[in-house]
Amino acid sequence: MLNRLTLIATLMLSVLPAVHAEPVPPGERTPVDIRRTTFVVRDIDKSLPLYRDALGLKLIYDTPIGGGVDKDGKAISPSVRLVLLRANDTFIGALGLMQRLKTPAGTAVPPPEFKKAGVGQMIMVINVSDLEERWPKIAATPHIRVETPPTRVEYPNPTGGVIPVLFSAVWDADGNYIELNKLLGAPAGTAAPAK
Repeated sequence: MLNRLTLIATLMLSVLPAVHAEPVPPGERTPVDIRRTTFVVRDIDKSLPLYRDALGLKLIYDTPIGGGVDKDGKAISPSVRLVLLRANDTFIGALGLMQRLKTPAGTAVPPPEFKKAGVGQMIMVINVSDLEERWPKIAATPHIRVETPPTRVEYPNPTGGVIPVLFSAVWDADGNYIELNKLLGAPAGTAAPAK
C-alpha cells in the first residue's frame, strides 16, 4: 500500500507546473539585491561548456579588462578577462567568470580539487526546470565531475511538510560545487508561516 501511495504522489508531483522566480511583493522589498556571483577561474574557455552550453545561460559580456597605456604611452596588456552570463533576469542573479591573465613570476595555479565545500568556500545552487531532459548534456560536459545525478530529496518546510526537490550536483572545471536542482513544490519562503 505504501509503495502505491508513493507512486501516486510521485506521479502527481511530476505534473505540477514548473516553479519560476517572481519578484518579492513591494511591501516586502529591501534596498539590497544580490546582483552577481563571480567565480575566479583557471580558464574561462573550460568553464563555458557547463554554464553557457549545457545550462544555456546567455553570455552578455566577454571583455578583457585592465589594458590601455601607461604614463609613457606604452601599451599595457589586460590583466583579466571577465565573462557575464544571465538566466531569466537582466539585473539580479548573474554569474561572472573572471580569469586572471597575468600571474606573478614563479606562481603556479594549483589544479582544481573536487571535494565538498568547506568553511570559506561556497555552494552555488541553480534551479533547472528541465533538469531531466538537460541532464545527459550536463553529465557529458568536459572538465566537470558529477557528484550526484538527479535524485529526489525532501527538505523540511518551515511551514510544515516538505519541499520536494530533484537534486543533482557537479563540480565545475575549477572544483566549485554546483547544485543543479528542479523544484517539485513551492520553494522555501513563498508561503506564509503557519500560525
